[in-house]
Amino acid sequence: MSTSIDLSRIHFPVTTLGPGRRIGIWFQGCSIRCPGCISMDTWAHGRGTTTVDEVIESISAWSAIADGITISGGEPFDQPEALFELTARIRGFLETDILVFTGYEWTAVSDQVAGSPGLIDALVSGPFAREETLTLALRGSDNQELHLLTPLGKARFASFDRRLKATDRTLDIMFDENGDVWFAGIPRRDDFGRLQHYLESIGATLDTSEDKRIAPLTTYMK
Repeated sequence: MSTSIDLSRIHFPVTTLGPGRRIGIWFQGCSIRCPGCISMDTWAHGRGTTTVDEVIESISAWSAIADGITISGGEPFDQPEALFELTARIRGFLETDILVFTGYEWTAVSDQVAGSPGLIDALVSGPFAREETLTLALRGSDNQELHLLTPLGKARFASFDRRLKATDRTLDIMFDENGDVWFAGIPRRDDFGRLQHYLESIGATLDTSEDKRIAPLTTYMK
């Protein structure tokens, strides 16, 4: 019987979270809930429930043209059984790399990763820290760490163990069936605030999934 999994969304292609044209899989549910997170919509548990079988069926249409898999959230390690079944199933039919983002520190997940060797090629670990600088590739804040776990991971992601380049400051844009707009990638601090301010200045409105419990770092002038 296939394992149940709470899923936020799946998208292809994602070009801003790893090399090439990637399949992006976002888990639903996060117990870490970093202050300033841009994806509060993925925090609540018990939404988007499906099965690993159905996820595999959904991504199989892109299997011949995808360059890699990126798994984020939400928090994938809040659903470890689903995470490792999913990565094992992907490994069984795709010869691409698997990158996973987690808000847990490496010490909290390393035993689980070691217990399922070869299923994750690269892992970005650590909570998003809003007050930290943002100067490193593939990381939302500089406290986060990039772990290269397999020979494929080293080959595919060693080039990301560096400082940000101008070409890294891009976002993928996607639209769902409700007309909502989704962004994939790692925005600069307060990018959503700047976008909201601009849209309001021309008479439009915008509501984002960004954590609004704390004040923005930047003050926008009317």
